[in-house]
Amino acid sequence: QLQLVESGGGLVQPGGSLRLSCAASGFTLDYYAISWFRQAPGKEREGVSCISSSGGSTNYADSVKGRFTISRDNARNTVYLQMNSLKPEDTAVYYCAAGPYFTCSDYSGRPYDYWGQGTQVTVSS
Repeated sequence: QLQLVESGGGLVQPGGSLRLSCAASGFTLDYYAISWFRQAPGKEREGVSCISSSGGSTNYADSVKGRFTISRDNARNTVYLQMNSLKPEDTAVYYCAAGPYFTCSDYSGRPYDYWGQGTQVTVSS
């Protein structure tokens, strides 16, 4: 079965950190750009970050720049999103998605072949 599985979400206090993982099964991520999206209750889904298929370029939403870091380990067929200095407004369900692209140009507006089921991140004291 071809799928992406996210993990690592949870409840964290403001200022805390979490690391999300996006693991692929049934296919290799080597040739895919991977993006993270999030959706908060009552809000539209928004692009958070993207990493190119080679890992050589990344892109971030302005709201997370300097706090989030995306990385990939193709040997483990996994992409990570390290989230530091978390804020209550980061609370959302986070999804990863894989698209057959080399770059992260317009990553939030293009179609993706695979989506994960999502992992909940809650930032609250």
